[in-house]
Amino acid sequence: MKTLLVEDKAYIRKGLLNLLGQIETDVEVIGECASVKEAVVVANACKPDLIFLDINLTDGNAFDFLEQTEHLDFKIIFITAYEEYALKALKIGAVDYILKPVDIKDLEIALNKVKSLHVEEQKQQIQTVKSVWNNDESKLILSLHDSFQVIDLNELMYCESDKGYTSFFCSDGKKHVVSKTLKTFEEQLSAANFIRPHQSFMVNLAFIDKYDKSGVIHLKNSKKIPVSSRKKEQFVTAFLNRNID
Repeated sequence: MKTLLVEDKAYIRKGLLNLLGQIETDVEVIGECASVKEAVVVANACKPDLIFLDINLTDGNAFDFLEQTEHLDFKIIFITAYEEYALKALKIGAVDYILKPVDIKDLEIALNKVKSLHVEEQKQQIQTVKSVWNNDESKLILSLHDSFQVIDLNELMYCESDKGYTSFFCSDGKKHVVSKTLKTFEEQLSAANFIRPHQSFMVNLAFIDKYDKSGVIHLKNSKKIPVSSRKKEQFVTAFLNRNID
């Protein structure tokens, strides 16, 4: 299989080449690309059979590349770091992927799977991934000890961080704990009506019942959450604006 490596980090491309050289396979690497722009030109010119495709590139993402490629008659193995949002899309879409840093056993498994997959079938899987990637920002996927838990952000009341762990408290009374810091989720939560009034908490503004000017948030389930002096002004502005709307 004529194979193209699309990955913006040179050391990962080098490591992948090294691993492919250790596996008995019919993979022939015909090129390496570090950007969407470069990959589009090479893929259209060389018409590869297989592409190792990084999810996030310096000038866009994997789906930007796919939209700009004329010939989609190739198979894809996605490459990604351990990112909650990327893994959510890939798992729901059931496509083949490998995690960074690449493990030779995972590489062999992905190669064996993709060889037996029809291109048209993979196209449908990729459309599912793209749909989740672009449209499902109201959901959060948590990697628990033995499963992946889907969280509806409209039903998530607040999060609490403690010693490298984050607990998610939902309106139905359920609690989910992950071994990641609150910072990991802050960007997505902030875009979904959450605010961080304290280093240890993020709160869904929709579930606030009242705010004591002394610096305490009262949620609709009677939970009390402190507001740090450093974040008080920012919180009050967001709280008042939310209630005006």
